[in-house]
Amino acid sequence: MQKRWKEDVFIVTAVDLGPLKKLRIRHDNSESYSSWYLDRVEIVDTKEDTTYYFPCNRWLAVDEDDGQIARELVPVDEAFMRKDDDEGTSGTLGLEQKSMSTTYTLKIKTGEKKYAGTDANVFAILFGENDDTGIINLKACKNYKNKFEQGMINEFTVEAVDLGDLVKVRIGHDNSGGSPGWFLDWIDIEAPSQGQRMRFPCGRWLDKGEDDGATVRDLYPADLQTEFYTPFVPYEIKIYTTDVFGAGTDADVFIVLYGRKGLCTQQKHLCVNKRERRLCFERGAEDMFIVELEDIGDVIEKIRIGHDNSGTNPGWHLDRVEIRRQLRKGKGSETTIFPCERWLAKSEDDGETVRELVPSDIITQKLLRDGTLKTTETEVEDALETHTYTVSVRTGDMYGAGTDANVFLTIYGDLGDTGERKLAKSENNKNKFERGEVDKFNIEAVDLGQVFKIRLRHDNSMIGADWYLDQVEVLDVETEEVYMFLCERWLSTKKEDKRIDRTFYVKGYEGERSSDPYSKMIAQAKLGVDKNANKKKKKKKAAVVEEGPIIPYHFTLSTGIERDASTTARVYVIIIGPNDVETDRLWLDLPEGKKSFTAGSMEHFVCYGTDVGEIKRVELGHNGVTPESCWLVDELSVAVPTKGIKYIFPCKCWLAKDRGDGLTARLFNVLDSSTINIIRKVVYSVTVATGDIQYAGTDTNIFLTVFGANGSTEEMLLPKNEDRFERGQEDTFTLEIDDIAPLKKIRVRIDGTGSRPDWFLDRILMRNLTTEEEYLFTYENWLSKTKGPKRTKVCELAAVVDDEEMVEKTTYIIQVQTSDVAGAGTDANVFLIVFGEYGDTGTLPLKESTNRNKFERKMKDVFRFPDMLSLGELSKVRVWHDNKGPAPGWHLEYIDVKDEALDNTFRFPCDRWLAKNEDDGQIMRELACANNDFVDLSDKTKYEIATTTANTDDASTTENVWILLEGRKARSKEFVLENKKKKFLSGATDTFEFSSKHVGEIASICVGHITKDGKKVKNEAFWHVMEVVVTEKELGNKYFFHCDAQIPLAAKKDQFQTFECYKSIESFASKVRNLVPVKYEIIVITGDVKAAGTDANVFITMYGVNGDSGKRHLRQKFRNLFERGRTDRFVLEMLDLGELLRVKVEHDGTSPNSGWYLECIEVTNTANSVTTIFHCGKWLHTAKADGQIQRVLYPRY
Repeated sequence: MQKRWKEDVFIVTAVDLGPLKKLRIRHDNSESYSSWYLDRVEIVDTKEDTTYYFPCNRWLAVDEDDGQIARELVPVDEAFMRKDDDEGTSGTLGLEQKSMSTTYTLKIKTGEKKYAGTDANVFAILFGENDDTGIINLKACKNYKNKFEQGMINEFTVEAVDLGDLVKVRIGHDNSGGSPGWFLDWIDIEAPSQGQRMRFPCGRWLDKGEDDGATVRDLYPADLQTEFYTPFVPYEIKIYTTDVFGAGTDADVFIVLYGRKGLCTQQKHLCVNKRERRLCFERGAEDMFIVELEDIGDVIEKIRIGHDNSGTNPGWHLDRVEIRRQLRKGKGSETTIFPCERWLAKSEDDGETVRELVPSDIITQKLLRDGTLKTTETEVEDALETHTYTVSVRTGDMYGAGTDANVFLTIYGDLGDTGERKLAKSENNKNKFERGEVDKFNIEAVDLGQVFKIRLRHDNSMIGADWYLDQVEVLDVETEEVYMFLCERWLSTKKEDKRIDRTFYVKGYEGERSSDPYSKMIAQAKLGVDKNANKKKKKKKAAVVEEGPIIPYHFTLSTGIERDASTTARVYVIIIGPNDVETDRLWLDLPEGKKSFTAGSMEHFVCYGTDVGEIKRVELGHNGVTPESCWLVDELSVAVPTKGIKYIFPCKCWLAKDRGDGLTARLFNVLDSSTINIIRKVVYSVTVATGDIQYAGTDTNIFLTVFGANGSTEEMLLPKNEDRFERGQEDTFTLEIDDIAPLKKIRVRIDGTGSRPDWFLDRILMRNLTTEEEYLFTYENWLSKTKGPKRTKVCELAAVVDDEEMVEKTTYIIQVQTSDVAGAGTDANVFLIVFGEYGDTGTLPLKESTNRNKFERKMKDVFRFPDMLSLGELSKVRVWHDNKGPAPGWHLEYIDVKDEALDNTFRFPCDRWLAKNEDDGQIMRELACANNDFVDLSDKTKYEIATTTANTDDASTTENVWILLEGRKARSKEFVLENKKKKFLSGATDTFEFSSKHVGEIASICVGHITKDGKKVKNEAFWHVMEVVVTEKELGNKYFFHCDAQIPLAAKKDQFQTFECYKSIESFASKVRNLVPVKYEIIVITGDVKAAGTDANVFITMYGVNGDSGKRHLRQKFRNLFERGRTDRFVLEMLDLGELLRVKVEHDGTSPNSGWYLECIEVTNTANSVTTIFHCGKWLHTAKADGQIQRVLYPRY
């Protein structure tokens, strides 16, 4: 049968099928020479007298085309067929057929196990909702000749017509060949025209002798691993090679299409393998490719076509490119013609192997109602012009700045980009990219519009590939516009963040840089984007919820330590509040470089999701479905910093298909968790502006501490995140900051590490995202040990609100009186921190005294610290020395601190030793201020009560309200808030003042709604109260009660509602009164597990409502501390911290076996015998859990 151009006629009798939709034709490949090229099938329905044309124009052959011996064909309109007869050419129908069929790319992964591969013949059947494909022999693999070997991913193409959504795949083999057993890991099926990629996991043997002995398996898609994207559309690309000598090429040709506004497709390689490359692009040839690519809109503005210059004589002379697409409305197509008529060759023309082409003509073919084709040809009027861009690259003038690596550049404008171009031939230097040199390159590209960013990379080849790039200038020769890029960064695998690929924005760029992962997360969370499975199958109708605010959630996951406990699957959490309000699926993706949740590890994540209110349940699951992906979860903790609460779920269960109960997702109830109060945080947006001065940018570590009227934060590291803190840039990101507003000042510190340790900080702007309050901090100076006038690595900046500084500048004069005791003096280095209303001064080294020999017996030393930010009223000082020098013990009598701006001196008496061998052996003391003792608390005080009525129409009342305060010491009388001058109107805040006895700390209030003069209640009425704030006037402590309740009107005071205090702010005066010296007993229990003990030095910092203790070394003479299963006891004296909020425990990792398993810490305030227990139960070990050697512990209640 296989002769050229032969027509065979068969007569088939069959049931009436109605209009024909598709045709499947195959042969059995049984004889030799069974390759068959089928032109078309015509079917005449004699009853209806209609003819169907099924064009094929393809091989049915194992060794040709895509290797399939079965085809599905679709009928096309007669007019399209006739068009061909006139011209005598055949086969331009690929596009129409492609758009009616679906191309599936199958990626088949063979497992990594020993003997996983097979040489048997593998087949597959795809089952859709409407139909299946029939048996497909997987013979012609696109990327490997020897298929299905261990660990290999093989690619196949399958075309099918109208299957509907895929529901399963059947895969099997014929058990032929030596060792036919096959371990199949998974199959990925991508259908670009439907815009989805599905994963069919297997993770089992197809082997007569393994598992259940089956060699055929049915696989089902893993819902959570399905990815959706915008569907691709088919393009028919015809490439005409010129008929001149040496025009053809065997190089790898690629193409990129551009639409309007820089919208472009991916770079598409037209040939898949060497064989195709040899057959295509011959002299005078016309090659047609049908490819599916992103939809770039109605107009193709330009294309980029090029090759990789591989093979012998790779130079190529391209005549033109024609791209045909189907019309969006109606039947027909549109062909855009891109003339080239130039060489793409290293040795011809300008030596470029990439060209950008713009359209010259557009040919439209439309199928009219009467069945004829109408062809129209139009010239493209406003095609973009080709521009030349001169790129000047300046290499830095410093040691080792030059490179000999290959450098690649991409220029981006608002109309598109140039694609990656190699900077090969410098116009002015033979040796490119040498230290301090400027190299010029010309790049030809279609007009990019306004250039706004460039991407530069090198391939790290040759010796000394590290490159310091100073700046890049891009000149658009046609418009004479110059675009300046200040780079000043290393592209090196050894320096900075070890990256050799960087993106730079044009100087003065205002647009979106998207360097902040938080803003991306928030944007995604707002869209509710769940990258895969965003078409969530809603089983239960979740309560439709008004999108609440987006808040951060912090997760910590600990994996168990049994065999097979680890997993490589993707893990997610869903947080569920009351009424089934839930967040999107929050994926906990591991950081770069980590492949799996390994046994015994502990991982931390931050995700952004909807605020669901009070958390009720948490769902934890993963998307793994194979036996390999089983996971043993030990513990999950969920922290909600904006609410100041953390839940710890002791999971201790398998999430696995084949372990335990076979579930890969579980719901945990909050009632089963232990709840911990953590620091409440507020989300601020922080904008950091780096100066526009040479080398202003840095890659050093930058730390920020924020001070407010209600406390201070710990020092926080500002993450560099690839390209923050660079010259002339403003970087905006979010930070979670303790609830200490109003802000007073910040302290910025750099540690001087990194390849570029100096930083010129211009200013920092902080904005509270809830209240929209803004604080500006200006510095405009260097933080550097070598640059600028100050030569300092730390600065303090006052907050400016509406052009007013929140704290004023002052000079502190510190007088230190050493006692008149034998051996009182010291030669050790002494340090001091002063604490006050607005934070602290940071560590002040007491170096430059009025006396040459400092801290001698009976001497007074005076130290001046000019240009300090005033702390207002002072509360305490912390003083210590480093125990250096001979006889370092020191007996200190007192310290006086004078604030020159306030003209006020604060006295801090001590009269004790700071010595390891005297008194209690401590060399750090905290001294309370003696000025504050005069406040005498009488029994009587005044309370101010402020009520806020809800802002709804029916919230107000004309009657009276009464309130009673429940204090820790006593209960107040009932205060009647009389409704005299139109009080309690909706949205209003009303203030009342009452004298009363002191009730102590207020725990709760009772609120009632009562008629005037005790009248009877006629109609039921309510007062809707939002909030009550009670202020105790003598010390100024504030108590906040969140009510949001309807209080019913009553005639007597027997009806009321009770509200608990949700937040209290203790005034500075009140805190200072509590600062008395207290001895704390600290008991440290080391766990009873293998290698739990440590020989490293252990430090503790305790935090309470009155402040913190500073970092204290836990040590005892002549004792081996912190051994396995042991309990160690320490006594430290410090000023009363009040209620303990948290402790920070750390060790310095100095000894060889410094890893430590800490069970728990008990802290007892010996003055009032209150014991607080801080449970840890975790490693402080660089190689275990999360690798941290410090832990912050919160009390369990």
